[in-house]
Amino acid sequence: MLVELDLDGAVVLVTGGVRGVGLGITRAFLAAGAVVVTCARRPAEVPGASFVPCDVRDANQVSELMSGIVAEQGRLDVVVNNAGGAPFALAAKASPRFHQKIVELNLLAPLLVSQAANAVMQSQPSGGSIVMVSSVSGRRPSPGTAAYGAAKAGLDNLTASLAVEWAPRVRVNALAVGMVRTEQSHLHYGSEAGIAAVERTVPLGRLASPDEVGACAVFLASPLASYVSGATLVVHGGGEVPAFLDAAKTDGGSS
Repeated sequence: MLVELDLDGAVVLVTGGVRGVGLGITRAFLAAGAVVVTCARRPAEVPGASFVPCDVRDANQVSELMSGIVAEQGRLDVVVNNAGGAPFALAAKASPRFHQKIVELNLLAPLLVSQAANAVMQSQPSGGSIVMVSSVSGRRPSPGTAAYGAAKAGLDNLTASLAVEWAPRVRVNALAVGMVRTEQSHLHYGSEAGIAAVERTVPLGRLASPDEVGACAVFLASPLASYVSGATLVVHGGGEVPAFLDAAKTDGGSS
């Protein structure tokens, strides 16, 4: 039996939905028949989706964003908190201001957007669904992006807490995303040879595509996940092959 993820006519907001993983999420919701609104600080066009400039760290801008969506569309069914990220910076050398900005973008901004979305969704007969885009960095050491990893760990806990507070009208879930091949992969992994070497560390043998992450977001937002709330779905291709397996290998298999 073929089950399709059909969100025909649902109104969806994807923060940071114009490039990278966010673009894959936007495309997935469009393919499922949703009306998609994207937002980011810098203007960008995504065929089939509308765009509203917004800094999701700014409460006034977020309030105007939500009011505009409701005024134009009449409702808001799904929010995907995708905006986030962090450059590489060793914790001992990064400034307090740097760490503050990373936590603000990756933890406090999703909370701010979710609060505004919940205020809309609680008044709707159909409620709504919120999906956080978290990271495997919140579940394992995150050297070079320590504040980011800590913020994502907080986002996982925030997901579970909001799911309890805002039930039964609003479901809240998260995706713990692993490595994804985007237009910026070379900045993290170097050349194609470097990317290929990284892919060999993943049990499925490759990086995810943004559209695959998008499909998981659509699932969590869809009626197929109607009894799923407070969950974090891990999307990492099996994770990472434990380093000790390679370290313990010896010629001939002897110890």
